[in-house]
Amino acid sequence: MTREEIMTQVNDLLANEFEVEVSNITPEANVKETLMLDSLSLVDMVALLQFNYKITIPVNELQKIQTFNDLYDYIVQHQAQ
Repeated sequence: MTREEIMTQVNDLLANEFEVEVSNITPEANVKETLMLDSLSLVDMVALLQFNYKITIPVNELQKIQTFNDLYDYIVQHQAQ
């Protein structure tokens, strides 16, 4: 899956799950602020991404994911080959 495909899928998935406009999700935007995530919904987001992309996002790695670009990069780097 290409980075562009991942970006489109992730944006659609998260916009639908967290009820935000896809247009609000930009590569430079902060994930937590854009999706209005509290600690519980952050866990929901991680579970959703782990399930859909068959990846694991450890807590120490999650702290490094600030923007959507960071998130896309993480998925691209860790998706099953």
